[in-house]
Amino acid sequence: MDHSLPSITPGLIDWKSLSLITSLIIASKALELSGVFVRLSSRLIALSGGSERKLMLVLLPIIALTSTLIMNDTTMLVFIPLVTLTSELSGADKAKTVTLSATAANVGSALTPIGNPQNVIIWQNYGLSFGTFTGRMLPFVLLWLALLLVFALSVGGRKLELHDFPAVHLKRVSLVSAALLIVADVTLAETGKALWTFPLTLLVVFLFSRETLLAFDWVLVLTFALIFVDFGEISSIIASLGLSFPNEGIHLFLASSLLSQVMSNVPATVLLIGGRPRWLPLSVGVNVGGTGLVIGSLANLIAVRISGIRLRDFHKISVPYFLIALVLSALFLD
Repeated sequence: MDHSLPSITPGLIDWKSLSLITSLIIASKALELSGVFVRLSSRLIALSGGSERKLMLVLLPIIALTSTLIMNDTTMLVFIPLVTLTSELSGADKAKTVTLSATAANVGSALTPIGNPQNVIIWQNYGLSFGTFTGRMLPFVLLWLALLLVFALSVGGRKLELHDFPAVHLKRVSLVSAALLIVADVTLAETGKALWTFPLTLLVVFLFSRETLLAFDWVLVLTFALIFVDFGEISSIIASLGLSFPNEGIHLFLASSLLSQVMSNVPATVLLIGGRPRWLPLSVGVNVGGTGLVIGSLANLIAVRISGIRLRDFHKISVPYFLIALVLSALFLD
């Protein structure tokens, strides 16, 4: 029997998770192109009344909430251009605003099994219900959100001069079809039919939001497939050598959160999940791991790339947040 890598590659890919991740990102892109988030964001930012601190206290929960429904990476693609422009025009601290926005996306996305790729992988591999996953993650997300708002209060209280945003045309057909598509994808995944989400998503988007297929970054699909192959193979090699990572409790939590600082949280999830560890410490670890170094989460990289802020400025806020969240989560988990 041929055990070379090309012959075993298809078996290393979690096709259900890959299908669902791709479908959710496509549906999220359709929501973005509908214009609903830019319109909503401009109205919420206007509520700040020119206060930088109030801007953060309004914007961050909205970003976190949005990330529970669409992928955190997509959330950054939607909000960071707006956050960057608002900071530059109003005089707000761009580095702080962008860093806290990326953290909010990571924190909010941790709540639901569809908020980020690592949650999709864990959800599908452990056969958890949507409610069970969300319910167990809720206390940690509330803890991280409270800490985030404390950090937001440290933002200077300078007076902002907010400018009017250009009118955005709302594409209602795209909005409604994308929203219903997300519900349908989640329902299929819940009933063990995640493989059907991809063809369904392609059909609906082709009929009602065709521009999404052109705007979608198809390289992302290949990226996630390669993550499954590369780190799935590494996991197999580690197991064959008789080596293993922690399987439960605080040790698993620390291992997953620290590995995320080295290889990002999605690869860390793929690497660790091969040993069938307890899902909750793993999920808490890889999610809090996304809030540290910029490499910890793809959402961080997107935020830094689009905004152009320096890594040093990003880490001045993200690393202290991660360390405090790490300690508090460990106490809460234990």
